[in-house]
Amino acid sequence: LLQLHGFPLLWALNHLSDFVVDTGERSDYRGSSGEPQQPHDAEEAEKSPSKSEHLKKHLQRSTGKRIHCCFDCGKRFTSSAGIKIHQRIHTGEKPFSCTQCGKRFTTSGSLTLHQRTHTGEKPYSCGQCGKSFGQSSDLTVHQRIHTGQKPYSCDQCGKSFVQSGQLTLHQRTHTGEKPYSCDQCGKSFGRSCHLTQHQRIHTGEKSYSCDQCGKSFGQSGHYLTIHQRTHTGEKPYGCDQCGKSFNQLNSLMVHQRTHTGEKAFKCDQCGKSFGTSGCLTTHQRTHTGEKPYSCDQCGKSFTTSSQLTLHQRTHTGEKPYSCDQCGKGFTTSSQLTLHQRRHTGQNPYSCTQCGKRYSDKKSLTKHQKIHGGKNPGSEMEEVYLCDLTKSN
Repeated sequence: LLQLHGFPLLWALNHLSDFVVDTGERSDYRGSSGEPQQPHDAEEAEKSPSKSEHLKKHLQRSTGKRIHCCFDCGKRFTSSAGIKIHQRIHTGEKPFSCTQCGKRFTTSGSLTLHQRTHTGEKPYSCGQCGKSFGQSSDLTVHQRIHTGQKPYSCDQCGKSFVQSGQLTLHQRTHTGEKPYSCDQCGKSFGRSCHLTQHQRIHTGEKSYSCDQCGKSFGQSGHYLTIHQRTHTGEKPYGCDQCGKSFNQLNSLMVHQRTHTGEKAFKCDQCGKSFGTSGCLTTHQRTHTGEKPYSCDQCGKSFTTSSQLTLHQRTHTGEKPYSCDQCGKGFTTSSQLTLHQRRHTGQNPYSCTQCGKRYSDKKSLTKHQKIHGGKNPGSEMEEVYLCDLTKSN
């Protein structure tokens, strides 16, 4: 016998009216109000579907017809099972629970993904490097590292991204959108993680602490890593033009502008230009007189947080920078640098008129008065100490 998807063809044609749904008809599924839904026995029918139901569902999928409508939001679905799962969004029902931690989920698939956080199972592995993942979507994103694929591009500047979430964050740099706001002070942020970091200013929470000196940080472990370099002396970022090294990338980037002369940030009051936006902000306070950082012990106020930090050490006596040769401690890294030159004999500041060399700029300036002027060859570009580029 000729068959159509497992059904005798003649029988299927005779019962075609049972399977084809008129375009004017719609199965009505009531919303989260709890009123009965139609068909009344839809749930029972799904448990033991007849052949006609199988064929009906197949025809719906093949035509893409969405006959099940949610009365809460109007969204439509091709199957009753699909609308049942969807309506849990409105009802809040989460029938699937984790036996280990009790967390509940809307679908069994979500529960399965969650359970892998307990078991450590990572069934999806990369064929190129062997790295494994708990979700197929994570593997897809990872594989773009190998292929170089960046399918999400900004329609304003053309920049491309690996993930749609990265594009969304980037687009906020154009729109200025900051959807995350602090409920205590009203300050807004483009990312939720930045809001979380900011809120620690209000709560005083400092989750990251140094195991050598005990200093704590409210923001990510990145700031702790930078701080720990003050103990180890590590400066992994080196300038390819003069060889000077820095303990963080931002400091290197600012330094490199002393070679290129780039000063992209200009003061609209006096016209002075700066290498970073943070340095411009600090400079503008010389016009406004703003000193937003105050000492909670003596009340003295400062223009930058780094100045406040240095001042607070006069109260605490803290000297976090120590010489690895003699053990002497210092309040600032610049004081330590000057001290270390006594051990090394380094004198980087030289007078172009007589050739005499000095370990610090202050001594050279004092010497230049003998010649009755300033030594133009010894000038080093002055950069404002700002919170973004200075590590105390």
